[in-house]
Amino acid sequence: MIKRMIEWRLRVVMAERDVGVGELAEKIGINRVNASRLKTAKTMPRLTEQTLDALCKALDCQPGDLLRYAPSTKEELEQT
Repeated sequence: MIKRMIEWRLRVVMAERDVGVGELAEKIGINRVNASRLKTAKTMPRLTEQTLDALCKALDCQPGDLLRYAPSTKEELEQT
C-alpha cells in the first residue's frame, strides 16, 4: 500500500508574506492559539470552507499555495 501525504504549507506562505501568528489570527478572526496550531500543523488540518477562504484572503494566495502533494518515501516516487 502506498501512503500519500498532503503537506500543509501555511508556515511557508506566512513566512513568504512576513505575516505573524497574531496578525493572521486577527485577519481571519480566530484566537492566537488556534492560528498557531494551524501554522505548525504538518499535514492538512480539518478546515471549514470559511476558514480556508479567510486564509486565502488574508494571505493573498490560492488554496493550492497552502498544499503540496508529497509521496512519503523515495521508493514510492519511483513507483508512480
